[in-house]
Amino acid sequence: MRAAFLGTPDEAVPILAAVGDVADVTVVITRPDAPRGRSGRPVPPPVKVSAEERGWRVEQPERAAEIGPLVADADVAVVAAFGRLIPGPVLAVPPAGFVNVHFSLLPRWRGASPVVRAILAGDGETGVTLMQMDEGLDTGPMFAWVATRVDPEEPAGTLTDRLAGMGADLVRSRLGEVVAGSLRPVPQDGTRATAAGKVTVEEAFLDPGRHRKEPVVRAVRAFNPRPGAWGIVGGERIKVWRARPGAGVVSPGTAILQGGAVLLGVADGVVELVEVQPTGRPVMSAVAWMNGRRGAPAVFGSAGGAR
Repeated sequence: MRAAFLGTPDEAVPILAAVGDVADVTVVITRPDAPRGRSGRPVPPPVKVSAEERGWRVEQPERAAEIGPLVADADVAVVAAFGRLIPGPVLAVPPAGFVNVHFSLLPRWRGASPVVRAILAGDGETGVTLMQMDEGLDTGPMFAWVATRVDPEEPAGTLTDRLAGMGADLVRSRLGEVVAGSLRPVPQDGTRATAAGKVTVEEAFLDPGRHRKEPVVRAVRAFNPRPGAWGIVGGERIKVWRARPGAGVVSPGTAILQGGAVLLGVADGVVELVEVQPTGRPVMSAVAWMNGRRGAPAVFGSAGGAR
């Protein structure tokens, strides 16, 4: 079995390794190197780094239409978090088509950010789906899927890593059946579909004066590690990396140090801040942050205060 692979970020790397375990990898296709950090120097995607370490051929086409010739000698193309739609004519090039490893239980959370959306919605269960790609956005029929419980304190990064491992196991156990034609896909129920749109920095803004406790705690988990839930204190951004439901009475929008914990008042109660990161400083405990303020209350303001 010969397989091409398309993927870009860290969570695609375990799935790339799984493809290599069960198939001859003909080519690894990933996004072009992108500038990162203050230097703006181009940095290769994690999939490129991993593929080159294994000695596999890597291609980084600028346009999706260029992918067709690159997969022409593969029996199947496996996709995981590639970040680009594949044109219909290209999907038809490999005999077994394109098989996508999607990090949700389809048809729930079709789109770019299924893990973030599942946490924001308070889903108690999610999973991974192995599906046949078509020209729609995660609308193709499904070969196999596996479910998992969402831990109520699990951030998106940790959940994504778990799902990547589950997706890799699905590829190892079922890809051969897909290529052989012995595993037949079943259509999705489009009436149950939900959309998982791309995450923006703006929607990660915390306004504790208006937001309720449960959505605030979920947002902190959902936007960890990217882009990080953030608020405005003293006209500067502060990111909140860990938080949990708290108890007590605190004015909405104000954080205080009380009983060895940092308590943030929100619209319907209190959230305990556990880890934060002020602008230009490393991640620290919320208690250390407040001690640096000599215990002065921290008032969270509007997003406009940072502009």
